[in-house]
Amino acid sequence: MRTPIPILHRTERLVVVAKPPGLLTAPEKGGPARSLVEVLAEEGVVAQAVHRLDLEVSGAVILALDDEARLALEALFRERAVTKIYWALASGRYQEARGVYRWPILESGPEVRVDERGKPAETRWTVLERHAVATEMEIELVTGRRNQIRVHFAHGGHALIGDRKYGRARDQKLRAPSRRVALHSWRLAFESPFGDGRVAVEAPLPDDLLELRAEARRSGGGPTLPRSGPRH
Repeated sequence: MRTPIPILHRTERLVVVAKPPGLLTAPEKGGPARSLVEVLAEEGVVAQAVHRLDLEVSGAVILALDDEARLALEALFRERAVTKIYWALASGRYQEARGVYRWPILESGPEVRVDERGKPAETRWTVLERHAVATEMEIELVTGRRNQIRVHFAHGGHALIGDRKYGRARDQKLRAPSRRVALHSWRLAFESPFGDGRVAVEAPLPDDLLELRAEARRSGGGPTLPRSGPRH
C-alpha cells in the first residue's frame, strides 16, 4: 500500500508537502509519470502547483489551495522572495568551502545547457562534508532555471551523484550507486502573502538518500563544517 504524501505545513490558502522521487510535480501531456497534484487530489487535497521539482528530485514543494493563492505564490517566486535550500551529493571532492556558480543557462526544447546566450542563473553552495569520492553540499537556488543545479554542477566538473542525464553515471565509485539523482529540496522559507507571518519548512531526507549518504561516508573523508544538513 502506498504511503500518503507527507504534509509539512498547511493553512487555508497553501500547503507544503514532501514530494517523493518518481512523481512529476504537475501533470504534463505525455509525461513519463503520475504527478504530485494528481496523487494529492486522490488523497483529498485539491491543490495547484506554483513551482516544480524534477521527476527524480524529492523534497519540499509549495502548492496553492485556490486560484488567488496560486497567483500570490507565483509572484513570490518571480520576485525571488522564497529561500530555496537543497541538499545534494556531488561527485568528487571539493577543495573550497563555499562558492557561487553564475553560468547562464539556455533552455531550448529538451536541451538545457550552460551557454552565453542563455538566461542569468545563480547557484550558491556550501560544503557540508567531504568524502573520498563525493562531497555533501548545501545549495541555495537563487534563480530557478530548469535543471539549474544539475547543469551547474555538471558544468563545474562535479555532476550530482546518480545524475544519468548530465553526469553520465559518475557515482560508479560508490559500492551502492544511486538509483536517481542525489538532490533534495530540504528547506523553503518565505513571508506568507496572506498575513500568516514567516513560513519556514524542512523536509527530512528520504531513506534512499540517507542510505546513499551513509555509503559515501563509508568511502572515507570526514566533516568539513559542523554537520548542519538534514539529519533524517
